[in-house]
Amino acid sequence: MRAILFFLFYISTWLIAQIPSKVIYRISDFSGFIVYRIAKYRRKVVRENLLNSFPEKSIEEIKEIEKKFYKHFCDLFYENIFLLHASRERALRRCRFNNLEYFEKLYNEGKSAILATGHYGNWELYALMGAKLNHIPLGVYKPLSNKRFEKFLNAARERFGGVPVSMKKTLKVFNQFNQEKKPVLLGLISDQTPAAGDIHYWTTFLNQDTPVFLGVEKISKKYNLPVIFCSMTKLKRGKYQVNFEVLSENPKDTEPYVITEMHVKALENLIRKQPEFWLWSHRRWKRKYLKTSNQEGE
Repeated sequence: MRAILFFLFYISTWLIAQIPSKVIYRISDFSGFIVYRIAKYRRKVVRENLLNSFPEKSIEEIKEIEKKFYKHFCDLFYENIFLLHASRERALRRCRFNNLEYFEKLYNEGKSAILATGHYGNWELYALMGAKLNHIPLGVYKPLSNKRFEKFLNAARERFGGVPVSMKKTLKVFNQFNQEKKPVLLGLISDQTPAAGDIHYWTTFLNQDTPVFLGVEKISKKYNLPVIFCSMTKLKRGKYQVNFEVLSENPKDTEPYVITEMHVKALENLIRKQPEFWLWSHRRWKRKYLKTSNQEGE
């Protein structure tokens, strides 16, 4: 049964990927109407997240962001179907990466780096960096229960030069490349919600008490890797650009949690500029803050 489902998935996504962009975005508009108005997919979650994040905004402003989010959300669905089957040349037209000179400098010095980002814009496009740089991009992902789908999705990302790495194998794979003296860019999406047992630090993010992963800070300090924030902008439907901001070149010299606060604040600033492009349907604040110390081990 799983093999049949995968075959149907592959054929249907291949057919969708062949549709011209002008037509696909009309389909996306119709899908947005269905998802937002009829199915009301996670409408309560999205509305609650927006209201809590922007208490200064009127209900009319919140609804406007909400509508724009669902339009972008459906665009993402079709854009990423396209990426599953697109050639490298066609895919690269979708995103422009600016100020790449810093990465050339790092590579010439034999240095790796950490890329911190969030579920903003179209984060799948970061896989294209493998076609632009000499570094080996490592993209950390959460394993799927269906291994056929996981293998297919990872193969699509690998076409652009990246190396997908499951969360549990992150350090093992990084160490392998490090021992071989092959500079890598370790990409970490830092706005996911930690499991209850993995919460060691809380901060204020979008006006709310928020638990955050400490992976960016821990790994960067352990290996003294530069931390770079990826700032993506949606220029128009199907077109994006990315600017890179160096948050810290010597993480070992920073005080505890400074790196974490820096990349969290950078993401918040990005979201506040154009909030409709963040993943508001994610239950980011399902964990509630308990009045205990933020220090690990206490």
